[in-house]
Amino acid sequence: MVSSSLSIVLPAYNEEARLGPALDELFAYLRSVPEGTLPDKVDVFVVDDGSADGTAALVRARAEYVGDEDAPKGDCTELRLLSVAHAGKGSAVRAGMLAVRGDLRVFADADMATPPDQLPRLVEALANADVAMGSRVQTDGSDMRASQPPFRRLVGRLFRFAARIWATGPIDDTQCGFKGFRRNAALDLFGRLRITSIVFDVDLIFLARRRGYRIAIVPVVWADRRGSRMRARPGLVMRVGWDLLRIRFIHRGVKRLAAEETAPR
Repeated sequence: MVSSSLSIVLPAYNEEARLGPALDELFAYLRSVPEGTLPDKVDVFVVDDGSADGTAALVRARAEYVGDEDAPKGDCTELRLLSVAHAGKGSAVRAGMLAVRGDLRVFADADMATPPDQLPRLVEALANADVAMGSRVQTDGSDMRASQPPFRRLVGRLFRFAARIWATGPIDDTQCGFKGFRRNAALDLFGRLRITSIVFDVDLIFLARRRGYRIAIVPVVWADRRGSRMRARPGLVMRVGWDLLRIRFIHRGVKRLAAEETAPR
């Protein structure tokens, strides 16, 4: 395997109840995965997004603690924690993806809605792409989002319609919380990321397309895990609409990379 290291970033906000079982599931998989399936070195980096519960304490009990202003130096241990002020999922993901040291960098939902055995799919896709985006739409056309409550599906369809026209083009599943990046692409894209609300995925996709990175769409297994705190309240709807609208304007000066700059490294 060309890439020697993989970093997995898990953003977590008040995830005390779900994070423990998710970490158990993840590390059980990493201990049992056949040699050569993933890079030789894998580290897991939980970014605590200013949680008010015991999320940070749970991770700290299992790992070496990384303080707010202390970025990891050199190789990471198996599990690390970074605590940041609460600023939204996008901000937590950005902090983690810029702090880790892996040749390949994946962020996943803290509840393991996409199970860890899907990691090799992203790793394999990144052999020939700069960005690998998990998709809940399968090759046969079936959509795993069908398990979501009806109202959430409706809101999702309206959001996807607007995002496709304005920012993402043909990419249908923008919100799957399972995406992978080569190191250079991660540093470039997350260094430019400006949207920190739930629209941050659309911001990433817009930037990746604008910069000319090779994007792979990877169908993955996914299950709707109950416990999400996202509610389609008027304030959230307005924030989503505003963030979606301003993506093209805040990145209007971003230029496409030259071909040699996007070559695999």
